[in-house]
Amino acid sequence: MSTRNERGSVTGYLWAELTTADVDALDRDTAVAVQPIGAVEQHGPHLPLITDALVAESVARAAVETLGPVHNIAAHNMWVLPTLHYGRSTEHLGRAGTIALSAATLMAVCLDLGASLAASGIRKLVFVNGHGGQPSLLDVVARDIRHASGLEVFPVMPSRFGLPDGVVDPDPFGIHGGFVETSVMSAVAPHLVRPELAVADGLALGELYRTRRHLTLEGPVPTAWLIDDVSASGVVGDPAGASAEVGKLVVEHWSGLLGQALVEVAEFAFPPVHR
Repeated sequence: MSTRNERGSVTGYLWAELTTADVDALDRDTAVAVQPIGAVEQHGPHLPLITDALVAESVARAAVETLGPVHNIAAHNMWVLPTLHYGRSTEHLGRAGTIALSAATLMAVCLDLGASLAASGIRKLVFVNGHGGQPSLLDVVARDIRHASGLEVFPVMPSRFGLPDGVVDPDPFGIHGGFVETSVMSAVAPHLVRPELAVADGLALGELYRTRRHLTLEGPVPTAWLIDDVSASGVVGDPAGASAEVGKLVVEHWSGLLGQALVEVAEFAFPPVHR
C-alpha cells in the first residue's frame, strides 16, 4: 500500500495510488516499474480463472515489500503497476471461462505500456509473468519496447526460480492446476480454491515423453500443445497433497529471489558503446 508521512511524501509501492505530482517528484531515471501479468483462463474444476494473475500480483507485491526493511525501498524506487489480468491463453480457448487476447493484441498492449511509461520518464520495466503460455511473447515484446521506447525491459517468470529446499513436486508434468499451483493459490487466495473438486489429469504425458531423447512438453525441443491434447479436466498434473503451508514456502522463495533480481535491475546499466 502507499501512504503519506507527516511531510506529505509517499511511502509505499503502488503506482496507481500516486498522483501525477508524486510521479513528477520521483527520481524517474532510476525508478523501476514492476508489471504483474497473468491470464483469465480455465484452471480445472478447483482453481479460479484468475489464478495466474493473482500469483503474479502476489509474488510481485511480496518481492517489493521484502525490500523495504532490508534494502530501503525508497532508495530503490520500485513501483508495482496495476496487474494486467488478461493474457495470451490460446491453448485454453474453448474451455468455459477462458478470455484470451491474441498475441498481436497483447504485444500491442505491452508496447503501449512501454510508450506510456517512457512518456512519464520511466526507464526500467520488469514484467512479472504468472502464465506459462506467454514467456516467449514477453521475450519478443521486451526487445520491441527497448527499440521503440528506449526502456530497459526484463521479463521474469517467478516459477522458473524453481522450488525451495524441501518442496518436491510429485509430478514433473504438473504445469497447470497441479500440486505447486494449487498450493500457491491455497496460500494467496484460499477462499477461491475448491479442493474437494480437485482431480489429477494429464498423467499420461510422463509415459509419452519418457522414451523421447529430445522432445519435451516444454523444454529444449518443446511441443506446441493445446489443453484438449493433454487433459479432459483442464488440469495437467496432480494437486493431491497441495497445502497452504507449501504454497507459503513457494511464494516466499519466488518473491525473495525476485526481490534480489529487482535490486540488480535497479543497479543495472549498459556500459557506454564507443563507435
